Amino acid sequence: MIEEIEIRDLGVIAEGTLPLGPGFTAVTGETGAGKTMVVTALGLLLGQRSDSGVVRAGQKQTSVQGRWIVPNDGPVAERVREAGGDLDAAGHDAELLLGRIVTAEGRGRAIVGGRTAPVGILSELGEQLVVVHGQSDQIRLRAAPAQRDALDRFAGEPLQQALATYQRGYERLLELRTELDTLTNERDTRLLEAEQLRAALAEIEQADPQPGEDEELAERSDRLTNLEELRLSAAGARELVSAEAGEESDVVGLLEGARRQLDRAAIHDPALGTIAASVANASYLAAEIAAELSSYLAGLDEDGARELEVVQERRALLATLARKYGPTGDDVLRLLETGSSRLLELDGDSDRITQLEVDVERVAAEVDAAASALSVVRGEAAARLSADASAELRSLAMAEAELVVEVTERDDLTVHGRDSIVFLLRPHAGADPRPLGKGASGGELSRVMLALEVVIAGADPVPTFVFDEVDAGVGGAAAIEIGRRLAALAERSQVIVVTHLAQVAAFANNHLSVVKGGDGSVTASSVRQLVGADREAEMARLLSGLAESDSGLAHARELLAMAGA
Repeated sequence: MIEEIEIRDLGVIAEGTLPLGPGFTAVTGETGAGKTMVVTALGLLLGQRSDSGVVRAGQKQTSVQGRWIVPNDGPVAERVREAGGDLDAAGHDAELLLGRIVTAEGRGRAIVGGRTAPVGILSELGEQLVVVHGQSDQIRLRAAPAQRDALDRFAGEPLQQALATYQRGYERLLELRTELDTLTNERDTRLLEAEQLRAALAEIEQADPQPGEDEELAERSDRLTNLEELRLSAAGARELVSAEAGEESDVVGLLEGARRQLDRAAIHDPALGTIAASVANASYLAAEIAAELSSYLAGLDEDGARELEVVQERRALLATLARKYGPTGDDVLRLLETGSSRLLELDGDSDRITQLEVDVERVAAEVDAAASALSVVRGEAAARLSADASAELRSLAMAEAELVVEVTERDDLTVHGRDSIVFLLRPHAGADPRPLGKGASGGELSRVMLALEVVIAGADPVPTFVFDEVDAGVGGAAAIEIGRRLAALAERSQVIVVTHLAQVAAFANNHLSVVKGGDGSVTASSVRQLVGADREAEMARLLSGLAESDSGLAHARELLAMAGA
């Protein structure tokens, strides 16, 4: 339930506080005073799109704040806490603050439970808190989707269960058919892919590339290409380190000579003995280097040209594979690893198509049965809705009217089932029922919509209903009956009605008036709660256009007394 709404700089309303509370609240006011801004304010709080046009002329921003009372352990409170918002809990109930700010530049900010939140959170909460009806909804009621939604709401939990079962099967059927269509339509393409993949795997397996082989072959190619330079360099170094003839001029000979001289003198100074030992170690190391160089020279290939040819051929083969199947050798190896499973998948297309055809036939039968069960639930609900709504219409000064809800089965399936749902109105006995979109006037649509909400609210309760001039095109006795039914609806839900009819406003237990003021050039409306004489004066203005007319006041008092009784 909405306890209060605060509005600042919204349209023509400079500042206003709307005390709402339980029951039936009527909002009235002169033409141009900004009554519909109340509905606009609620729309902002419920996450509807906004633009800078809602900001009062000359102001930087508009702000709207609403205070709700919600169950402390209900889904709304849970979603607010998930979004990081806070609630002021007191026993079973909790106070929730929602806010919306829109700047003159068109930027906006939403506030949920004192915390900034995405506007989408307001939309989620709004779906559970308020149902708003305006004249556009009367137009929407003529459309098949709105009529189906109304019937499904009335049908309640049995319908929701049947619809959920159907939709699970329907979605599975779509998935299976999509896969089957893809495999069938792409069969030639997939056969070609399998053929090309099989040839590629055979070529790669025959070549048998190894991890790191590219780098290894590159090193061998470089070595073999420069074989003579390597031989000359190694041989020259070997001669300098240790000549074959053992000449004293090589490194080994020189180090050996130095050691002998140090050994002879070491008897006079032990320090030279230590140095001699180091020289001896260096001589051993030089000898090892000479041996390694000899071994390296012996290992150089005698037939380097032939080996180089073999290496180059192998490198060319690997390069060809890389060009065909990947920019690098790793990509070629990866194709070898993953290609087998892909080929197995492609080769299994025929078996998969056969299995899919069986699955599609089985699931289609299940979906057909679920659609039939859904149609039965809708048909039973349609009969009840027709009877209950027709009874409501008789209470709305349409004594002979009858609402007929037809449910017929189509050949095709949709996500909502196979049912075609049409609301027909028989305005009086003897007349043929006609679709709402073709035969109903605005006033009749207003009463049909109200009758439906009164009936549906019993099966699908809504915390708050907002009606924006739902009484358009209605007057006299019909308007009184609309007020009476709105009061009846307010016994189960909070009802807020923007109206221009005294006959409707008379039944409200809370009457708010949007008052137009200003300096003659700029309109600045505000909101007042009316009681006593002030309310009588507003009712007289609605009835006669004159707030102080004696006859208007008398009529207003009579109307209020009747509604109160």
